[in-house]
Amino acid sequence: MRHLISLDDLTDDELRAIVRRAVFLAERPRATYSTLDGLVVGIHFRKTSTRTRTAFSAGALRLGARIIAYGPDDLQTNTGESIEDTGRVLSSMLDVLVARTAADPAELRAIAAQDRMAVVNAMSADEHPTQALADLTTIVQRFARVDGVRMLYLGEGNNTAAALALALSRFPGTELHLRTPPGYGVDPDVLERAGKHAARHGSSLVERHDVLDLPADVDIVYTTRWQTTGTSKPDPDWRTVFAPFQVTAELWRTSPDALFLHDLPAHRGEEVTADVLDGPRSIAFAQAENKLYSAMAALEWCCGAEGA
Repeated sequence: MRHLISLDDLTDDELRAIVRRAVFLAERPRATYSTLDGLVVGIHFRKTSTRTRTAFSAGALRLGARIIAYGPDDLQTNTGESIEDTGRVLSSMLDVLVARTAADPAELRAIAAQDRMAVVNAMSADEHPTQALADLTTIVQRFARVDGVRMLYLGEGNNTAAALALALSRFPGTELHLRTPPGYGVDPDVLERAGKHAARHGSSLVERHDVLDLPADVDIVYTTRWQTTGTSKPDPDWRTVFAPFQVTAELWRTSPDALFLHDLPAHRGEEVTADVLDGPRSIAFAQAENKLYSAMAALEWCCGAEGA
């Protein structure tokens, strides 16, 4: 069993292999497989989820596994049991635990401190690795490659932005232009790690806190909702700070062929205008469907059943 708590848990070859497998699965929608036959997958979400929870639940079933779903108040951690004890017990009964905590990833690392049960990070405070897998799958579908893709990201430097930085920087020639509001940038540790990947692969990663001199001829424009799941902003005037970073149709004046990505859910009129999200360049809902196939590929990798 292998854990997927951060994209940095994957080698470059493993990352590419998971994406290739996800693309393969996406070409065969609604198909079922037996790669996880006989295994039991726990689905534990302490925060709300539509796409990720459904993707892992449906994906596990389509791979032949059985699932046990836990709500936010179902485990004895709520009565004081330690995370370590919880992980030890669950690992004696489950083969995989998919968990969304929106909290410190150290919690997931503590659960993963055993060798019987794989742990998948379905979103922590610092990173959303399985979202990036869906994003890469979508990019390969549309461009037949990730290498050399140019992306403009506008909005909060949240866990989705962190995952994008850690993912795209692993592919040669990519450019990721992060434009984040002042005070809401990507965690410096993530930027440092992604910068090391970029140096190895000849990719580019730049963060600025303004919307001046935006790059032209990008392949993808990406945003996320301004209120990240499980977080709140201390500044009561934060919407004023975020307003210039809204994605509008004006961005397509200098990048007419760019595709639009959004990790959803979206708030039309806030981070993106309706004419962009629902327009002809948006593939956000195809991107959402790819969460299923990337979840399936991730589960197979964690269980050593990839490509079976």
